[in-house]
Amino acid sequence: MSRFAAPIAEQIWDMKYRLKEADGTPIDGTVEDSWRRIARALAEVEADPAHWEGEFYAALEDFKFLPAGRITAGAGTGRSVTLFNCFVMGTIPDNMGGIFDALKEAALTMQQGGGIGYDFSTIRPRGAEVKGVAADASGPLSFMDVWDAMCRTIMSAGSRRGAMMATMRCDHPDIESFIEAKKDPARLRMFNLSVLVTDPFMAAVKADGPWELVFDGKVYKTVQARDLWNRIMRNTFDFAEPGVIFIDRINAMNNLAYCETIAATNPCGEQPLPPYGACLLGSINLAKLVNGAFTKDAALDLQALDSLVRTAVRMMDNVVDASRFPLPQQAQEAQAKRRIGLGVTGLADALLMVGLRYGSEKAAEITDRWMQAIARAAYLASADLAAEKGAFPLFDAEKFLASGALAHMPDDVKSAIRAKGIRNALLTSIAPTGTISLYAGNVSSGIEPVFAYAYTRKVLQKDGSRTEEEVVDYAVRLWREKMGDAPLPDYFVNAQTLPPLDHVRMQAAAQKWVDSSISKTINCPEDISFDDFKGVYMAAWDQGCKGCTTYRPNDVTGSVLTVAETSEKTPAEAPAAMHQTADGAEVVYLSEPLDRPAALEGQTYKLKWPGSEHALYITINDIVIAGHRRPFEVFINSKNMEHFAWTVALTRMISAVFRRGGDISFVVEELKAVFDPRGGAWLEGRYIPSILAAIGGVIERHLIEIGFIAGEGLGLKSDPKAEVVALGTPRGKSCSSCGSYDMRMVEGCMTCASCGYSKCG
Repeated sequence: MSRFAAPIAEQIWDMKYRLKEADGTPIDGTVEDSWRRIARALAEVEADPAHWEGEFYAALEDFKFLPAGRITAGAGTGRSVTLFNCFVMGTIPDNMGGIFDALKEAALTMQQGGGIGYDFSTIRPRGAEVKGVAADASGPLSFMDVWDAMCRTIMSAGSRRGAMMATMRCDHPDIESFIEAKKDPARLRMFNLSVLVTDPFMAAVKADGPWELVFDGKVYKTVQARDLWNRIMRNTFDFAEPGVIFIDRINAMNNLAYCETIAATNPCGEQPLPPYGACLLGSINLAKLVNGAFTKDAALDLQALDSLVRTAVRMMDNVVDASRFPLPQQAQEAQAKRRIGLGVTGLADALLMVGLRYGSEKAAEITDRWMQAIARAAYLASADLAAEKGAFPLFDAEKFLASGALAHMPDDVKSAIRAKGIRNALLTSIAPTGTISLYAGNVSSGIEPVFAYAYTRKVLQKDGSRTEEEVVDYAVRLWREKMGDAPLPDYFVNAQTLPPLDHVRMQAAAQKWVDSSISKTINCPEDISFDDFKGVYMAAWDQGCKGCTTYRPNDVTGSVLTVAETSEKTPAEAPAAMHQTADGAEVVYLSEPLDRPAALEGQTYKLKWPGSEHALYITINDIVIAGHRRPFEVFINSKNMEHFAWTVALTRMISAVFRRGGDISFVVEELKAVFDPRGGAWLEGRYIPSILAAIGGVIERHLIEIGFIAGEGLGLKSDPKAEVVALGTPRGKSCSSCGSYDMRMVEGCMTCASCGYSKCG
């Protein structure tokens, strides 16, 4: 029998984690083969590989321990990939050369699929003097636009979607612009934004005191702290960003406060990291460790939990040595501190299985107890590894034990660290686990509540058809198996009905025992009052959280998912899914490109660029999905060999984007925005800024003809088309250089009287 609890789980394994040849032929025949591949790879560094391969396999078996996707997909493949999920890049210098060196490092990291975080507080504010060039600084947001464009470019080249976090201190002079940046719907789409909130700022907010905006010792402006806080809250209320990171609390509680300062996190926020910091992730599946589910004796098996955590820590520590890194600085940082991020998934399901309502005081108490057991086991396991293999290189017993996170640790943990040292500087973190929770049978993700208990998922097949399947939450499926058609008890609450402060209670309960941080979204009802909304963030501060992220559906943000009254639905990070835009149009998103059918329908367009001897021929082929045509591939051909290299590159890149699905109209937008510094040309009475912009126009015309977008400039974030010049009634041919209708015969050659252009040179 298959190990998979649902078709969606097997599909995700096949599309994301199963090892295959370059042509798609499977190497991992079964999921057991994948577990064996991972176990063998992570046991290779052990003195007794055979013994530890068996132990590691047992931990992976039946989805009990879930290494993050990069480990599951990359370990033991022999491929040059990073097994780390999270990176924070180096501190950005406040000079042009350093800024663009940092941009290059970001591009190299993202090229390998790493999500990155950056603190832009180090760049001088807009309008500040730039000595030696007689100019004023453009400010950090202008450079964030450059990073955003870089990320879009790497994404359009067919790589995994880029993910970036940008942070800025609450006392930076440009913080007000940073807070409101996402008001522009076309700006900084590749970034998550978070404000670094300090303890003095929160004190000033509570006291309604003044707050200075400062850079390099100079006060640029003084505002009321509460006004600035309300501005953060209002933009988060309306646009779901920026998030809030309590940065002083993070640094005070950091085990490594004696040798590093943190100013940024990875994109989902669960990993606050120093410059060049890197961390790998893995999760204990709590839903698999409950005995006697839905009976009066139901309980989490704490002994099994302890054993599983100890094995997981050893596996993750081995990943530090097995992984490659995009940059040498990241490798050095990882080796010096050996950070790991062991977390949980299936918490909400486990609580349901022992009869507890997520968000209740009792559930928070049990969560505290379970997370303490995990932290204790992890720290003791790491101390034992230190005795066997050595402590992390920057370990200082006295300073380490004096850190904030160790203050409430049990005495036996402190004694073990004092006697043996510790192998890993930080050990615990709670990631979103969206995909791996589905792969494990649709257990509730991370420490989030169950979003909905069952939903219908539309699955896109390779022949273009769609099938529907029911996806049921793990705990609900187990209830059905045990109780038949008995109705779900009233403690089966979900994210749609859970009060926001119950979310905060659960996050705070878990945070006490997590030495890094937690990825958690607090769902707020659309009709929550602004004052109540602000109260959620203040409660997160008061209860000891390290940050806060909320989501309130509205006309601007849309809804992560609309749960219909007639059928329960929930978001799924699936191999293929149909999503609806605000106007009801369906857009297909794919995590893997579709195979090419044997035959496709298409159209070829001729583009004659003025001044070029040979025309370009642009062929766009379409695929039909659910009765709708969408572009599948592009071919650009020309007899002009000067065009050969870039047309081939453009063909491959655009086709890769088309085959990934989703709303690909941004390709038009990007191409139409390209300006050639040598000048554009006039085509059909319109100035086109470059040949690439002309190609973008051809693709746009095709998208209009097949009904993918409604019209020119429609469906785009912005339409960067050139202005159309009113020319009146034409008098003969227009000039191919300047567009004026002032061509005349001069010495036997047509010459433009306006600009002097002549085909005769």
